[in-house]
Amino acid sequence: MTQTKSNVNVEEQAIEAKKASKSLLVLSESEKNEALNHLADVLEREYETILHANEKDLENGREKGFSDAFMDRLSLSKDRISEFANGLREVAKLEDPTGSILSDWTLDNGLQVEKVTVPLGVIGMIYEARPNVTVDATGLALKSGNAIVLKGGSSAINSNGAIVDVIHKGLAETKIPKEAVQFIASTDRAATNELFTMKEHIDVLIPRGGGKLIQAVVENATVPVLETGVGNCHIYVDKEANVEKAINILVNAKTDRPAVCNAAETLIVHEEWLEQHSAALIDALQQHSINVHGDEKAVNVIPDAVPASHEDWANEYLSTDIAVKTVSDLSEAIAHIETYGTKHSEAIVTENADTAQKFLSLVDAAALYHNASTRFTDGGALGFGAEIGISTQKLHARGPMGLPALTTIKFLMKGDGQTR
Repeated sequence: MTQTKSNVNVEEQAIEAKKASKSLLVLSESEKNEALNHLADVLEREYETILHANEKDLENGREKGFSDAFMDRLSLSKDRISEFANGLREVAKLEDPTGSILSDWTLDNGLQVEKVTVPLGVIGMIYEARPNVTVDATGLALKSGNAIVLKGGSSAINSNGAIVDVIHKGLAETKIPKEAVQFIASTDRAATNELFTMKEHIDVLIPRGGGKLIQAVVENATVPVLETGVGNCHIYVDKEANVEKAINILVNAKTDRPAVCNAAETLIVHEEWLEQHSAALIDALQQHSINVHGDEKAVNVIPDAVPASHEDWANEYLSTDIAVKTVSDLSEAIAHIETYGTKHSEAIVTENADTAQKFLSLVDAAALYHNASTRFTDGGALGFGAEIGISTQKLHARGPMGLPALTTIKFLMKGDGQTR
């Protein structure tokens, strides 16, 4: 599937997507749902084709020495492809976000006004080594009546190309034109840069990946951007935290899938809790091979911990490394999060309801948790079927972006000859 810029015309693909988006506007909800369910079946049926292409990407990754975290995001299996398919089926079950009347009223002159939800139009999706995004983004875009132009990273180009080929094969047997899903099969960064300025064809760009990718899109795009964010997520263990809850939440948030953006990267622990329950914490850290980068108090208590640098507090490790910060009160914990957090997901573990409420009220993040793991910041986990990304901005959409985030509004006025 790998091509160069010379035989990929990004503008033509964007134009085709724009034309196809008009066809989506007249499809019924049942027609879109039938298409998504059919795509799910075809993905499961064609899994071997996808895995064969994925192996090429994995082989390239091994040759280039990609990290374990990177390889985990890149790697596919029959079970993971089934998860993609089930995600499409879950999206098909969700209510169509378009065509809803958000409010309506009648003016004194009899003019009827409706505020309704409509698709964004054409979504440009720029992402890195996550083949699952190809399926999730496609499903959410089509269900919400949007066409999509996909530009995945070069490390997954074979996997993404094969997935889109299968999607096109499936769409050919549905009411949705295959042109509604465009894949830019190029490893040339110029192809990505072209998307940045296609305001006449692309309605919104959504970057999903590391901080450098997101920053590049935000700083250089003239197309409106739905900004997603990296996840330097914190678990604050308060002095009144239940030991079993704190340990289980920390271990899950750090080790369930260390390479994802909702994994915990920093443990903030109240010094009194650490003094009383250090043995339980140390046992859990050692049992799960969690490497600690700590402040002076943490290093003095936790065996094999290394001193944390300034970079450690801001680091999205995406591994089994974790930074450990000790604090004397809630205010100090919040101040640390404000300094180093990325406004993604933050959690407090405490049995004190007042302390928890202060944390939830004062911490600025897209998702906040009391006595639960940050791993739930996920479209599928929260009942969205899938997500197109996790927004850490405050305009239009915030948190896991499901179907409603892919719509905008339109005002419809119905009259009987009124003039002004």
